[in-house]
Amino acid sequence: MVKLTAAATTSIPRIIIFALTLVYGLAGLFMRDPWKNEDAIGFGGMWTLHHGKAIDWIVPHLIGRDVSLGAPFPYWLGAALMDIFGPFIGMANAARLYSAICFFAAALAIWYATYLLGRRSELQPMVLAVGGQPSRKNYGMTLADGALLIFLACVGLAQRAHETTPMMAQLMGISIILYGTVRGLDKPWQGGLWTGLGIAIVVLSSNLALSLIMVGSTIIAMIASNAKLRFRWTLTSILLGLIGFALWPAIWYLGDLSPEWRHIAQEGWRNMPEMRTTPSIESLGFLSVNFWAYAWPVWPLALISLVHWGRVKESGQWRAPHLCIPLSLFIGGLIYVLFRLEANEHDLMILIPSLSIIAAFSLPILRRGLISFIDWFAMFSFTLIALAIWIIWLAKITGYPESTAANIARLLPGFQSQFDFLGLVVAIIITGIWLAIVRWRTSRAPKEIWRCLIISASGTTLMWVLLMTLWLPTINYAKTYRYVSARLVQIIANTPGCIDTSNLGMSQLASFNYFTRLSLRDDPNCNLMLTHSSLEAKAYASLNEKKITLLWEDRRAADRDERLRLYQITPE
Repeated sequence: MVKLTAAATTSIPRIIIFALTLVYGLAGLFMRDPWKNEDAIGFGGMWTLHHGKAIDWIVPHLIGRDVSLGAPFPYWLGAALMDIFGPFIGMANAARLYSAICFFAAALAIWYATYLLGRRSELQPMVLAVGGQPSRKNYGMTLADGALLIFLACVGLAQRAHETTPMMAQLMGISIILYGTVRGLDKPWQGGLWTGLGIAIVVLSSNLALSLIMVGSTIIAMIASNAKLRFRWTLTSILLGLIGFALWPAIWYLGDLSPEWRHIAQEGWRNMPEMRTTPSIESLGFLSVNFWAYAWPVWPLALISLVHWGRVKESGQWRAPHLCIPLSLFIGGLIYVLFRLEANEHDLMILIPSLSIIAAFSLPILRRGLISFIDWFAMFSFTLIALAIWIIWLAKITGYPESTAANIARLLPGFQSQFDFLGLVVAIIITGIWLAIVRWRTSRAPKEIWRCLIISASGTTLMWVLLMTLWLPTINYAKTYRYVSARLVQIIANTPGCIDTSNLGMSQLASFNYFTRLSLRDDPNCNLMLTHSSLEAKAYASLNEKKITLLWEDRRAADRDERLRLYQITPE
């Protein structure tokens, strides 16, 4: 048990935590293009559904490429938002409302799951002889605020949580599973509905491996927990979960899907993203190098919580719901990442909800020295980052410092800086708020147990908002295919026919589909070929006894390795 006073569990004012979450979640969603790689691929799938036929909705894919993008829910939701809001705010902006919905739903589920766990009797602080200990409600709310701040403070989520990827729906689904399982401890019917809904979302937004792992992890948590879940929770969650598993195949049947498309859909559901039957050395290496920075400051706080509460007999040790439930889903997510063919930062998102909940229970037992270290490290780091962002922005706009401006010009040839008054105002306001928070934290000694997180969460928000105001045109220029697409359109304006994109990556295909509206498809019979490999083009010509003529070679300004080549194909 921990010893706390009521003053230490005063909740953050609702307006502050609501505004912080809202600003963080919405910053960077609008007024930009789909960005290279996963963001462009996710948007490309939604774009295909928005413009497509029934088959495109049944089996999400990119225009011109008959390869499934995997489970359909993210693309259904994104395309529906484009249909509804696209004519008013633009298609790319409307599609990213999907990311906002997933992010806010995940944040809400994490808050409520932690709140319910924090109210449990075995976790309550020690009853003081003279009174003054916190009430269950206040203690639960304070821990929930802490879990949300930890979630917002996670450095790795900043960019990835604002992209149109299926992993955002997975993040939402896993967070809802956590909430539903905890809710089921006291309200079985309601908890079962939420758990089943979360399972259905995971099933319809990921491959079968992650879906089965999450189901298995939930079952293990239920069996291992010393607070047994009731039959009503089990029945409801199983029923909705089975509906989730059956829904997509039922649509194949009702849509009279051809055997070829059914095979494509099955292959996408099974292996998109690609999995291995044994743990991947590449994924293990990626985790060992990147996890610690990605999940800062979540993982050290979670480790402290596990070490402390795992040996407290009064709370039930490892079988206590506040450890057992999130830990089981975290281990399941970790196993999934290890079996990925080649894991990336997007895969790590599914680990953060569980860790955030576990980490929140470290707050009542943190020592003053560690609190000071977290505070000063965050204050120092984010202040330096903000200063660098401002200096580089100044160099872009004024040309001073000259060395910095020269480096920008070298890295982004052709980029023309434009002064954005509204972006500058927002950046000044967010910087002023940061300085006020730093002053508040350093000028007094607050007793609230969430005090060590307000700097970290505010710092992450500061960094992201500054990047998405002062730097947004620069980042957009570096990550978009808009300009190279425009040059491609000019080159082939007078050349009729289709363009073979068999050797083009998914990100490039999705981007060119959106920006050019050309006839792009994986078809070797086309009279033009777009590729980034001259060797592949020559091999194709030799194999098929064709003659290829290089018409155009170009690249994105920020990418020195990628070379796009357009060939004209004629018989020898």
